[in-house]
Amino acid sequence: MFHRNETFSSYIRNYPVITAIIATNVIIYFLFLIIPYGGWLHYSGMGWNAAIFAGEYWRLVTPIFLHGGLFHLFSNMFALLIFAPALEVMLGKRKFITIYLLSGVLANVATLFLESPSYTHVGASGSIFGLFGVFLFMYLYRKDLMDSQSGQTIFPIIVISVIMTFVGAHINIFAHLFGLLFGFLLAPSFLRGARPFYSQQATSRVRRAYFDDDEVQFDPERWKRANSNRKLKKVLWVLAAIIAIILLGTIQL
Repeated sequence: MFHRNETFSSYIRNYPVITAIIATNVIIYFLFLIIPYGGWLHYSGMGWNAAIFAGEYWRLVTPIFLHGGLFHLFSNMFALLIFAPALEVMLGKRKFITIYLLSGVLANVATLFLESPSYTHVGASGSIFGLFGVFLFMYLYRKDLMDSQSGQTIFPIIVISVIMTFVGAHINIFAHLFGLLFGFLLAPSFLRGARPFYSQQATSRVRRAYFDDDEVQFDPERWKRANSNRKLKKVLWVLAAIIAIILLGTIQL
């Protein structure tokens, strides 16, 4: 579920919603750095509790697409790139984007009522923790949707993420915790009818083999090479994901 071995083009084709979210965040970040009124637009879209109470309700949504720095952007988008694809496939495009945005908005609502009126924040972490909440529910209650290896990968990462929420500086703690909580609570309804990610991968491979291959190709060294590289790739991806989570917990939301 979390081992990314797609090419750039196949990633875009297989996960269009995630690709669009990442592209939107990156474009907004660099566009606001370039255009003359970028700083004002960033200020107008950031989460600011006093402004929300004054009626600027768009600030419950727009902070999800704003970031406080390049490392902040990188860590959030890297976490999304690695962990989100399985959910986009399992839930479908509409359910995925709905739970992503809903988790982020509800996390910002929690921040609105639990932080001071002067509190400001930006970042997609509430939404990303919402996805973690879905994975946590799957790990605990829907083991039919998650293979054991994926469970052994995601659970420690969720634990590390929660710990880093309290360790890092300038962290919107309530957005992290309530994003995780709301994702967990929404998971049962959103996972109805979902199929395991690995079964859908297998079906996709069979379809590609049936429709795309003109003739069967046999390479006796293929499986030997694949097995020798598979473990190393998984270790590297897990390490990269942990580094991204640590960065996620050390920079401002």
